[in-house]
Amino acid sequence: MINPVLRLKIFFASHVKLQKLIFTLLAVLCLTPLISAPVALVLGFVLVQLAGNPFEHTTQKFIPILLQVSVVGLGFGMNVSNALKAGREGFVFTIGSIFSVLILGFLLTRWLKLEKITGYLVSAGTAICGGSAIAAVAPIVKARPSQISVALAVVFTLNAVALLIFPAIGHYFNLSQHDFGLWCAIAIHDTSSVVGAASKYGAQALEVATTIKLSRALWIIPLSIASVYLFKNKAGKVKIPWFILYFVIAMCLSSYVGFVHAISPVIVAIAKAGLTLTLFLIGAGLSFKVLKSVGLKPLTMAILLWIFISCSTLFIILH
Repeated sequence: MINPVLRLKIFFASHVKLQKLIFTLLAVLCLTPLISAPVALVLGFVLVQLAGNPFEHTTQKFIPILLQVSVVGLGFGMNVSNALKAGREGFVFTIGSIFSVLILGFLLTRWLKLEKITGYLVSAGTAICGGSAIAAVAPIVKARPSQISVALAVVFTLNAVALLIFPAIGHYFNLSQHDFGLWCAIAIHDTSSVVGAASKYGAQALEVATTIKLSRALWIIPLSIASVYLFKNKAGKVKIPWFILYFVIAMCLSSYVGFVHAISPVIVAIAKAGLTLTLFLIGAGLSFKVLKSVGLKPLTMAILLWIFISCSTLFIILH
């Protein structure tokens, strides 16, 4: 007897127009205030299990663009002086966490006897900024598509968990807006989940988290350069995350140009809607088929790295 979930998948596979219509309607719904970032992620995940994703290849290409545009839009809601203060406070945290995660990742890769490249991709994604870091170093280390898929699946899965549980943990420990933003920026891998969790916690948390996370993302550049030499690939090209520069420009315009500051709330509202849609699309890419392809060793390594960075950072903030 066919189980109900499989029966639904078969039904939607034979009714592609209906499948596309439902997906589109839910995506549009995510652009409204009715759907929060965590709900959008869960909605996308549930949808792909029941009805599949009829736009899978398109959405995977669209996610990085939509995320970067949304992050730049959020820059219009931030103040330069506050951002500089947050960046300075998070600098030591950033350096310490990046190097400790990369070193621990190297040791875990050897201990678990994991493929060197897969272990490196998971470590890079955990240390800096999730999918963006993986996408940047993958061509440099000549990663196979299967290795990239595994690393991305692991990182996005843990991002999804963090987005759902971090705000509750923050409230349990009575973290201030500033401290929660700092914790998010260091302990959650991907920018989308950092911004999603911080926006749920509060406006100041969002400002602190976004600023520190983007300054952290700049470490993609030295990591990419180091990867060229570590993997002896002199032909490797270093990708510069230019959207961070556009974020800084947006922040400066909002802080110092009067008419831009006046329309900033509208731009920020649109950017938050774009981020919610991004998380819906990320959830719609986390099918059980993708999760099953991960394997126990990469998942174990990613969880251990995540527990280490989350708990150590939270301990330091609390004490």
